[in-house]
Amino acid sequence: MNRRMRKIILFFIDVILINLGLYLSFYLRFEGNIPSLYFNQIRESFFIITLIKLIIFTYLRLYKSLWEYASIEELSQIVMSVLISNFISLIYLVLIDAQFPRSIYILLFIFDILFIGGSRLSYRTLRKIKNISFSKQSNVKRVMIFGAGDAGARIIKELKNNNQLKYKPVVVVDDDGKKVGRRISGVPVVGERHNIQEIVDRKNIDEIIIAVPSANKNEIRKIVEECKKSQCRLKILPTISEYIKGKQSINYLRYVEIEDLLGREEVELNVEEISDYLRDKKILVTGGGGSIGSELCRQIAKFHAKEIIILDIYENNAYDLQNELKRKFKDINTKIIIASIRDRERINEVMKNLTPDIVFHVAAHKHVPLMEDNPKEAIKNNVFGTINVADAADKMQVKKFVLISTDKAVNPTNVMGASKRICEMYIQSMDRISQTEFVAVRFGNVLGSNGSVVPLFTKQISEGGPVTVTHEEVIRYFMTIQEAVQLVIQAGTMASGGEVFILNMGEPVRILKLAEDLIRLSGFEPYVDIPIIITGLRPGEKLYEELLLDEEGILTTTHEKIYIASPDFKEYKALLKEIEELRDLIINGEDKDIIDCLQKIVPNYKKPFIEK
Repeated sequence: MNRRMRKIILFFIDVILINLGLYLSFYLRFEGNIPSLYFNQIRESFFIITLIKLIIFTYLRLYKSLWEYASIEELSQIVMSVLISNFISLIYLVLIDAQFPRSIYILLFIFDILFIGGSRLSYRTLRKIKNISFSKQSNVKRVMIFGAGDAGARIIKELKNNNQLKYKPVVVVDDDGKKVGRRISGVPVVGERHNIQEIVDRKNIDEIIIAVPSANKNEIRKIVEECKKSQCRLKILPTISEYIKGKQSINYLRYVEIEDLLGREEVELNVEEISDYLRDKKILVTGGGGSIGSELCRQIAKFHAKEIIILDIYENNAYDLQNELKRKFKDINTKIIIASIRDRERINEVMKNLTPDIVFHVAAHKHVPLMEDNPKEAIKNNVFGTINVADAADKMQVKKFVLISTDKAVNPTNVMGASKRICEMYIQSMDRISQTEFVAVRFGNVLGSNGSVVPLFTKQISEGGPVTVTHEEVIRYFMTIQEAVQLVIQAGTMASGGEVFILNMGEPVRILKLAEDLIRLSGFEPYVDIPIIITGLRPGEKLYEELLLDEEGILTTTHEKIYIASPDFKEYKALLKEIEELRDLIINGEDKDIIDCLQKIVPNYKKPFIEK
């Protein structure tokens, strides 16, 4: 039904309702027994009264509004129209000396409000019920498109042309106010960003598709923040670089992820510098099957390394990664080495036989609570495993050794952080006596990595909750796996030996807010659909992490997201003597003795809450 026809129908409905209200006012006033005198006056005046009201309704643009848009604003407009039209009708009745009881005017005003306003608002209610019923029966999702540009138009066209998708584009929202009122393939542009919540409620929207591939990450974050208030599921179109490659199809839509809320711009790499650094090199990645190690291998493969050696103790991940690299990078030779970095002889054998040019040392135990319960295993793997790989690299005169470290090594409060600080100290002392360039790269939490909080929250949400947060005020630094790995590779090109590189992690994130955002992005309401429980800080856990020691200075580099810390070096022989004492305690000592020794080697280490 077109707009003109709906206006005509609405006009005639109002004629009926105006006269019904007039009749009921008298009927109610005289309890069903209307005197003949008033019947005659009604008959003589109903046409003029009806005409007055219709003219006022038309003049005040009641017929410009469509029923499905009926709202509180329109109800206010109706009240004003009824008030004015009844006042003018009163003047007319006074002029013709129609002596209606005063209560009639009050009743007439009330009935006009009920009938004229009710007709519009009831239509909206019925339409909403109908849409919800239809949506449930046909499993069709009602969709809002954010973005009235080319990308949004393509999405709308594809949604309309493909019924199998079961998506119905209902409205478009765009921050360009000039586009409001237009239509894209028949879908109206009805508002701007600040209207999203109201439009979602009014239009029964199930999902929002963000189709602004030209927007930067910070702008996307702001859009997502506004959209998530609606509690709709959110999907997003790929970035402009992927859009240019033709990935603007509905097939490339993905659900909004927590990374989109960080607002971090893509890393700009010095591709030429990295290419010279990695091209035709043999590169060993310890812990290569893990989340960070595997992404490191993928990124290295893009720069045409001669051979990628993936060393890992867990065979399944390493096997899957090798098959992926062979499929995507056919010209690159990959080799899988199943070995433990704790096995000194095996590591020496691998380094001697394969002679890598560059070593990225990623392998480590990193789960803080587990390492608090198992300090000996943390030291065996993190400290002595690193020493094994570093010594083997030195013996074979590997060109460059890059240690992946953590912000937990700064003023550590847990065994894992202390063990990684010793690793930093060792490779710095080694750099002074070795032909190999030893460096470390220190960064915070990586979204989506094994053991990170995001997969844990996601699993808890999928199970219906509760989501567990250790403390309301816990904050952490986060970056994506891709960003962290790209910066690690870039830092490697800058290394001259002995540096501890620090990655710019951006603004810290409150873990509680992270949990709330993940719940909303999953289509639920925090504390209503999914409870959040505060469990208390675990042994060794900080409220916040640091990236720099008090005694460390900081230097900028040619890359805006990479800095260099300059901590005090410890002489190699003195450090080695302390580490040998730690080795003896691994065999003969108790957990408490190991913790005391850690504190001796790392003076900034604070003992855990619960000593073993």
